[in-house]
Amino acid sequence: MDIYTATIAASIIVYIAIGNYAGRGVKQLDDYYVAGRRAPTLIILGTLVASVMSSTMFLGEAGFAYETQAGPYVLFPQAACAGYVIGAIFFGRYLRRSRATTVAAFFGARFNSPRVQAIAGITIILALGGYLLAVTQGAAILLSQLSDLSYIEGLVVAWLSYTMFTMYSGSRGVILTDTLMFLLFTVASVGAIVYLVDDLGGWPTIIEGLVAIESKQDLMSWHGIIGPGTDWPTATDYLIWAIVIDVSWMIVYAVSPWQSSRHLMAKNEHVVLRASCLACLAVALLQVMVYGMGGVINLGNAEIVPAESATIWASLNMLPKFLGALMLAGIMAAILSSASTFLSLVGFSASNDIGIHKSNDEMKTLRFSRLMMLVIGIMALIAALVFPPQIFWLTTFIATVFASSWGPVGLMSIWSKRITESAAFWGMLTGLVFNIVPKFFEFIGMLYLPSYLNPVIIGAVASLVVTIAVSRRTEVSREEKAYLRKLHERPEDEVDVRKTKTTLIAPALLIVNGLVMPTLLAVYYVLPYQRATGTLLGDGSLDWATGEMGLLISWGVIWISLGVFAIYYIRKAYSPVRQGDDRMHGQNLE
Repeated sequence: MDIYTATIAASIIVYIAIGNYAGRGVKQLDDYYVAGRRAPTLIILGTLVASVMSSTMFLGEAGFAYETQAGPYVLFPQAACAGYVIGAIFFGRYLRRSRATTVAAFFGARFNSPRVQAIAGITIILALGGYLLAVTQGAAILLSQLSDLSYIEGLVVAWLSYTMFTMYSGSRGVILTDTLMFLLFTVASVGAIVYLVDDLGGWPTIIEGLVAIESKQDLMSWHGIIGPGTDWPTATDYLIWAIVIDVSWMIVYAVSPWQSSRHLMAKNEHVVLRASCLACLAVALLQVMVYGMGGVINLGNAEIVPAESATIWASLNMLPKFLGALMLAGIMAAILSSASTFLSLVGFSASNDIGIHKSNDEMKTLRFSRLMMLVIGIMALIAALVFPPQIFWLTTFIATVFASSWGPVGLMSIWSKRITESAAFWGMLTGLVFNIVPKFFEFIGMLYLPSYLNPVIIGAVASLVVTIAVSRRTEVSREEKAYLRKLHERPEDEVDVRKTKTTLIAPALLIVNGLVMPTLLAVYYVLPYQRATGTLLGDGSLDWATGEMGLLISWGVIWISLGVFAIYYIRKAYSPVRQGDDRMHGQNLE
C-alpha cells in the first residue's frame, strides 16, 4: 500500500472511530437529529464549511476552472458566500428559536401543516439524494485512481466509509467528523497552493505562463474561454450565467437544509451569527485557493482528461509525496463530510417529515430513523452504480433547486405576516416543478434557454408569484399568527453585552477581507495579467476600464458592505437598551 492510499485509509478509520464514539452518546432524538443543541462556534463553522466543500469543489469546480474558467472563478468576489450571513440574520437564528428537529419540521410547525412539512421533506429527499449520488461517485473516482480498486469497488468502499458512522451516530457524529475534516482539507489546501506557487516562481510568473498556453487562450481573462463550442456565445452571456449561479448559491447558503439545519444544533444565536460570518469568509478564501490551484495545474499538464481529475493528477505529480497524500486525504475528507451530511438529512426527512412513521416512543423512532438512513444509503449506492458521473453539472443543478423551491417561502415564512399555509405548499411545489422540468428538457436537448432564463430564475419567479397570489386568496390561521409572533420574541438570555462584542469580531473580519483582497488581486493577478496580454496603459499603470478591474473592485464593495450591514444588524438586534427588530416586528403582527 503506497503513502497515498495509506493516508486516506488511516483518515477513514479515524472518522469511523470518532463517529461510532459519538454514537454512544445518542440517548434521545435531539441527540440524533440536532446533536443536543449544544454545539459551539468552531463545530458549527466546521460543519457549515465541510458540508459544502465536497467533490463538487475539489473535483468538479476545480476541474471546471482548470479546463476553461480559471480567471473568472478566481476573480469573481465569491458573492454567493454572503448567503451565510444573510441567512443567519434573516432565517437561521429564527430557525434555532423554533427548536424544530429538521428544517422541514420547522415549515410544518410554522404553517401548522403536515403537507407543507411533507413537500419540504420530499424536496430534501429528491435534491440531496441526487447530491449524495454525486459525492459518492466523486469518492469512487478518487479511490479508483489511487488504488487497485475498480470504480464499482470504490463506490462500495466510499459508501461504507460514511454510512457506517452516519447511520449510528446521526448529527452528533456528523458534526464532529465534519470539523475534523474541515481542519484537514483546509490545512492541505493551504499547503498545496503555497508549495505550487513557490515551486513555479510566484503568482506573476504563473499568470504569465498560463496566458501563454495557446490551447487555452482566455483561460485567465475575466470571462474565461467562451464562444463556439462552449455554453456562452459572448462574455455577456457568461456574466449573466455567473451572476445567476452566484445569486442561486447565495439563497442556497441562506436557506438550504444542509446549511440552515446546522443552526438548529448551535448553542445559542450568537454561535449562529459568529459561525456564519466565519463560514462566509472561510468558504470564499478556500474557493479562491482551490480554483487558483485548478488553473495552476495547467502548467504541469494542460491536457488532463477528464478535467475533474485535475487535482488528483496534481497531488500525484506536482506535490511532494507527503503533501500530495495530505491533499488527497483532504479531498476525501471533503467528499465524506458532505456525503454524511446529505445521508443524515435525507434519512431524517424520510423518517420524520413525509409521514410514513408516527410514534410517540422515542427509541422506536430512533431505530426507525437509523433503518431509513440505511435504506436511503442503499438506494443512493444503486443509483451511483447505474448513472454515469457528472459531478459539476449534477450538483450545480441540484443545489439550485432549493433556491427556487425554498427561497421565497423560506424567507417569507419569517418576514411575511400574509403568507398562508396553502401559499407555502403551492409555492414550494411550483418552484420545484418549474426548475426541474425546464432543466430536464434543456439537458436532453429539446429546449434551449438563454442565460437570463436559467431554470432557477424561472422556478424562483414562479414560486414567488404563486406564493403571493395564493396568499391573497387565502386566510392566515390563528395558529400561524401565534407561531410567527412567538418566533419574533427575542430570548432575553441572548441579550448580553460581552457575547455581542465577541460576535461583532466575525463581521469585522469581512470588512478586512474587503480591504485586503482587492489589493492582493491587483498586485498578484491583474497587474501581471495585463502585462502579459499587453493591455497596461502607456505609462505602465493598470487599465481600469476592463472586466478584470470591475470584478476586483466588486470584492471591496460587496464584502465591506456585507460586514458593515452585519455589524449594524447584530448591534440593533441584541442591544440591551433598544428593543431591536424582533420585538417591533412582533408588535406589527398583532
